[in-house]
Amino acid sequence: MSILTLALIGFIVLFINSPGKLDPLKDKDGNVIAGSIAEKNFTEIGGMQQGFFIRTENPDNPVILFLHGGPGSPELPMFYPFETPERLEKYFTVCYWDQRGAGMSYKSSLDPNTMTLEQMVEDTRQMTDYLKRRFNKEQIYLMGHSWGSFLGVKTVQKYPDNYLAFIGVGQVSHQMESERIAYNYMLQHATEINDKGAIKKLQSFDVNAPDFPSLKYLLSARSLLMNKYKIGIMHTDKFSVIGLIKNMLTFKGYTVSEKLRYFRGSLFSLKNVWHYVEDDNLNESTINFEVPVYITHGKYDYQVSYTLSCKYFDKIEAPDKAFYTFENSAHSPNAEEPERFVSVVRQIDSKN
Repeated sequence: MSILTLALIGFIVLFINSPGKLDPLKDKDGNVIAGSIAEKNFTEIGGMQQGFFIRTENPDNPVILFLHGGPGSPELPMFYPFETPERLEKYFTVCYWDQRGAGMSYKSSLDPNTMTLEQMVEDTRQMTDYLKRRFNKEQIYLMGHSWGSFLGVKTVQKYPDNYLAFIGVGQVSHQMESERIAYNYMLQHATEINDKGAIKKLQSFDVNAPDFPSLKYLLSARSLLMNKYKIGIMHTDKFSVIGLIKNMLTFKGYTVSEKLRYFRGSLFSLKNVWHYVEDDNLNESTINFEVPVYITHGKYDYQVSYTLSCKYFDKIEAPDKAFYTFENSAHSPNAEEPERFVSVVRQIDSKN
């Protein structure tokens, strides 16, 4: 079979799996759930059209605005296959918003100068206002994963009246220190198991250099070795980056063009927003909250340090707070231990 034929088959498969529409929510017997919502939509936020998905088995449920990680990496397309019938959408109305510069909200004409933390916080407030109006809620939950946990704490600190509580997943605290901890751990582990290739990759970067962690490091040695050593996106043996890419490419909610924009937006966002995370230490800048704060974190997470997240939690001052350790997870407990994650979020909801 020729390369051209393979490419043609690949495109046909991609096209078939890219109608740009979500499958309806179904029960365990495969029946569409009456009154449920599984929609793709757009609204004007921050002076531009931004896209989002809303899924719920019951529109009267409490609302969660989910802030994806990356920055620039919407997660519903990647983690959709990991959900079980005991999904978050059974108990909550969940909005999976593609943030400015990411996925459906990326355009090649987007001005990089608008990719500021201040604007992202304002965008989050406007997305929140949309959800409050639409579902007739005075307050909603804000949930942020990784980069989204950084954006989330900044948002609830500035606009506390909008939110019932904040739920951090893989909570960022002091990312520069987290990167150094991860580098040193990987180098030590590679040395212990005599992984010569990994040692060479890591030693080509200087952990004490002014530009550490560079974009080149983040996209090469760091990501490759974190996932190889099961301390990155997931801890499970079944995880692979190729598998996540496959999930995204077969995700029916995006059109083909939106899938291409996904990859471009991911790099665009990383280049223009990541420095806000690197330059901040939440232990010093963001510890006082007027809303309850709850953190869920995988024990094996080095992508965003579990240890530093615990220390950050101790410093937080909030009306209520709790820390939930996921013993079998790395950076994505929401996908690695989905049923327990849903149980924890329901516990949080029962408090509020």
